Amino acid sequence: MKQVISTRTSGILLHVSSLPSPHGIGDIGHAFDFIDFLLESGQSYWQILPLGPTSPVFGNSPYMSFSAFAGNPLFISPELMIADGLLDREDVVPPGFSDYYVEFERVIAWKATILARGWQKFQRTEERADFERFCVEAPWLASYSLFMALREKFGQAPWYEWPAEYRCADRQALLVASVDFAERIDYFSFEQYLFHRQWQRLREYARSKEIWIIGDLPIYVGADSVDVWANQQIFDLHARTRRPVNIAGVPPDYFSSTGQRWGNPLYRWGTRKGSVKKQLFNWWHDRLAAIFSLLDIIRIDHFRGFESFWSIPVGEETAEKGIWKKGPGFPFFQEMQHRLGPLPIIAEDLGIITPQVEELRDRLGFPGMKILQFAFDDNENNPYLPFNYENNCVVFTGTHDNDTTVGWYLDQEVSPAAKAAMKRAINKGGGDVQAVHRELIYLALSSVAVLSIIPMQDILGFGNDCRMNKPGTTSGNWLWRCAPWYLSKEISAWLHEETRFFNRLSRNEQRGEEEGVT
Repeated sequence: MKQVISTRTSGILLHVSSLPSPHGIGDIGHAFDFIDFLLESGQSYWQILPLGPTSPVFGNSPYMSFSAFAGNPLFISPELMIADGLLDREDVVPPGFSDYYVEFERVIAWKATILARGWQKFQRTEERADFERFCVEAPWLASYSLFMALREKFGQAPWYEWPAEYRCADRQALLVASVDFAERIDYFSFEQYLFHRQWQRLREYARSKEIWIIGDLPIYVGADSVDVWANQQIFDLHARTRRPVNIAGVPPDYFSSTGQRWGNPLYRWGTRKGSVKKQLFNWWHDRLAAIFSLLDIIRIDHFRGFESFWSIPVGEETAEKGIWKKGPGFPFFQEMQHRLGPLPIIAEDLGIITPQVEELRDRLGFPGMKILQFAFDDNENNPYLPFNYENNCVVFTGTHDNDTTVGWYLDQEVSPAAKAAMKRAINKGGGDVQAVHRELIYLALSSVAVLSIIPMQDILGFGNDCRMNKPGTTSGNWLWRCAPWYLSKEISAWLHEETRFFNRLSRNEQRGEEEGVT
């Protein structure tokens, strides 16, 4: 199949929550400025993490959301609400938030107040028809808003702990609840209306600048999500308790002697019931259609799960006693492509990758991922070493799950041999490395990979106190923010020059240079 990305380009990894903003967390309004920064820096892509609603219940992780379809209300821009007449300027005086990290508890409370004011004002506007049109055209919205209203009613308890009639989604009980909680249901729908309306404006602006947005799609959804509650038949759940029977994870490997037990419910890919398979494919079609309406390219987290997945009995405390089960494979993507057209997907192919997974990825034409921090050992065939790359891949200095490059280099647990191998790769031999982040950026930009993505923390040369996430930990993650003065003209000019030197300028820039020569 045709390559997803065909032009040699580069981009920056920076989640929406990390954008500069006076409101305690990055938001859609301030993303317009970041699009301008990307353009000025010669970049073509902006990579972000999942956009779904987050919760303190799940450590504010974007990878544990109540919905695979909804947007995060915390990203709604107060400035854009003012522009739309939904707030007055005096409504939006922030109480003084940190520029360096997200204070989630304070931000959540303040944003809730702002959005509630906006909702009160919205109900007196003439935009109700547009709102109702959005509600009709978003088939996932009614279930999501009802789910959120019921979570409030039951004190934020997981849905599988609700009374039986709600837990089992009894039709009559839900009809009554839809009437009883109509006001709260409308409010949650309003949040989504605002998010999607603002995001579409941002996406149109980015496209006008030829900046393309790459987002993340985790293969699994959370057990306590509307996705599972409203579609129980397509997940591997206990008939009475509605809790997962088998759960997702990965087996023991070099990094963990007991594997990883993620806890997500598994899809019923292997069912012989044609109706369940049809529902499962329809749900995935709707999910992909929804995310492609927001993003230009998606990175599928744990792509290998489509070839085969690790199934762990829910009673096991570790991932050691799981078994491999076959995923839907090529026919799934063939069906999705038939329904949706070309699928611009990047395959996250890290971890235990078999020839069968590589064959599926290559047959689909999806680029895989290369992480420079994984490249440095005594194996000259290490697939993460740049001289072993093929063109159809995306190279990263690191991802949101890695330490920053500076943090990695200074980490006492990283072996001297790995650091020596890194020095050799950048032609430093035994010499000192003055700016390791820039050396790895040069290595990424100079590689044959069709796309190079650099985390913002590495562009700035920051240490491990600016790390976004440390897998296996439940606190201190997802907090880092990029202060406004970090996005300086000097940084932009440096990045633009390096991007030009390594022949990765955006297509706009390339055309401009050609016109200048002629």
